[in-house]
Amino acid sequence: MRRPRDYDTEMKLLADKAKALQDRKLRELGQLVSATGADSLGIDVLAGVLVNAVATTNMVQKEEWRTAGAAFFLRGKFAQAAAAKDTVRRAKAPGIAPPAAGTAGAG
Repeated sequence: MRRPRDYDTEMKLLADKAKALQDRKLRELGQLVSATGADSLGIDVLAGVLVNAVATTNMVQKEEWRTAGAAFFLRGKFAQAAAAKDTVRRAKAPGIAPPAAGTAGAG
């Protein structure tokens, strides 16, 4: 005979796991804000920038931001070259337009 599943315990474990993931996400976002220097901005300015970023539908602008973000994380001697190479590779995928040359850091 099969042992019945304890759904309450499973739901509690899943809820705990979801809370731990949310806490980790918030911690990592805080670290990102500090690492980029955005913690020097006022909270209203930072919130406004994020609201506008989420609301934008301009895919070219989003690709420029993605390229700049990739370069930030690479931060190496060849960071911009690697990010540009990645942009060219992504641009070959259907439906993704390449960003204008020389605007990777603009925003």
